[in-house]
Amino acid sequence: MPGIYAIGDCNGLTMLAHAASHQGIAAVEHALGHAPAAHGQPIVPACIYTSPEAAAVGITEDKAKEQGIAYKKGIFPLAGNGKSMIDEGEAGFIKILAGAKYGEILGVHMVGPRVTEMIGEATLAMRLEATVDELVTTIHAHPTVAEAIGEAALAVDGLAIHWPPAAKK
Repeated sequence: MPGIYAIGDCNGLTMLAHAASHQGIAAVEHALGHAPAAHGQPIVPACIYTSPEAAAVGITEDKAKEQGIAYKKGIFPLAGNGKSMIDEGEAGFIKILAGAKYGEILGVHMVGPRVTEMIGEATLAMRLEATVDELVTTIHAHPTVAEAIGEAALAVDGLAIHWPPAAKK
C-alpha cells in the first residue's frame, strides 16, 4: 500500500538484520521524497557465526540447475592457504559459481576462519557484476585467508596455484 513501509522480518523477503537496515534506509529515503539508492533487490550476504564460520551470497548450484543456468565452479580448499593453516582452519573451503559464458559471479559459498568478514568482497563483486577474471587479477594481501578468494576464482578454470593438480577436479 502506498505510504506503508515494511522492513526486516515482517516483509518476508530476507530475514537478516543487515538487509533490514538497508530496507530501512530505502524506506526513509522514499518517505522523504528522495529516490532511494540502489536498495531495490540487493545482493544480500548471509553469515553463520559458528566455528567454523560459514558465509554465502548469490545462488547455489541447486538453484542454478533449477533455473537452467549454465555455470562453472571453482572450489579452493583452505588446506592450501597458509593463513588458514596457521589459524587451524584448513578444513574449510571457498566455492565460486560463475556463468559459463561470461564468467560473471553467480554465487560464493565459504566455510572457514574469517569468512564472515570476507563475504563482503564477494558481495561487492556481484553488485558490480564482476567476473572471475576480475577476481583473479585483484591482488590479495599475503598471507591472508582472503587470498583463497583469488585461488577459488582461478579454480573455476582449473588453474588454482596453491593446491595439488589432482585435487582441482
